[in-house]
Amino acid sequence: MKFAPEVMEAKADNLPIVALESTIITHGMPFPQNVETARLVEATVRENGAVPATMAVIDGTLHVGLTGAELDSLGQATGVAKLSRADFAACIATGGTGATTVAATMIAARLAGIEVFATGGIGGVHRGAESSFDISADLSELAQTAVTVVAAGAKAILDIPKTLEVLETSGVPVITFRQDEFPAFWSQSSGLPSPLRMDEPLEIAAAHRMRAAMGLPGGQLVANPIPAEAEISRETLAPVITAALAAAEDQNIAAKQVTPFLLDHIFHATDGASLTANIALVRNNAALAAQIAARLIETP
Repeated sequence: MKFAPEVMEAKADNLPIVALESTIITHGMPFPQNVETARLVEATVRENGAVPATMAVIDGTLHVGLTGAELDSLGQATGVAKLSRADFAACIATGGTGATTVAATMIAARLAGIEVFATGGIGGVHRGAESSFDISADLSELAQTAVTVVAAGAKAILDIPKTLEVLETSGVPVITFRQDEFPAFWSQSSGLPSPLRMDEPLEIAAAHRMRAAMGLPGGQLVANPIPAEAEISRETLAPVITAALAAAEDQNIAAKQVTPFLLDHIFHATDGASLTANIALVRNNAALAAQIAARLIETP
């Protein structure tokens, strides 16, 4: 494991740190927009009083934070693996290079002693999972790894009611920030009530600490609605998502290729509006995660 100088200094000085994933860099958008977006998200973390630690495996070493040169290199690399719990260790053991998903970033954060992680949206139960059994490892990771994950809910392409059911069965607290309804990634509204609501970062930090004090395993999901000015309504997205799912089925898209395929289809169908919204929500999540991380420092 290799710590970036900025992260190493933050740990030595007991400063708040926020983990960030790297699949948005390698699998989310083309160069140079991917690197520009990653830098924007890192800057947002800093602007809100914390230090960013973007996770990635490079040549068999887990990097906790990336230098500018490493970020540029990763943004232009080809053949980068998309890592989750199942293949994370294998990539390191064989000297590979891989970008971390939500599950892998949670593991990396735990190994590095970082308690808060900001992402876009978590994976979950895919539509049709009753026959495909396609359920993201993100959900089981939340049930066992003690990291607070800030996301704009679950990705709207998923079966959100089933995703919430699995989280509830797994004992994962689902806390929506400052609204009673669970958000749906690009949209503030999913039409579903949130299991929990908290209105202040300090409350979320206190809940994180209390779970540890009680010996409860796993983390907590903080659902942070996309800013109103950036959202795409669920009514607008519903037919677009239906068409994307039909296209994926027609082309026999499966496993790890499903989500990138659907997101690319939706990007083109919305003339790029979905990507603009995605960037806005990731930055919004990074800001809240930094505030929670700061409260955790104050709540030992």
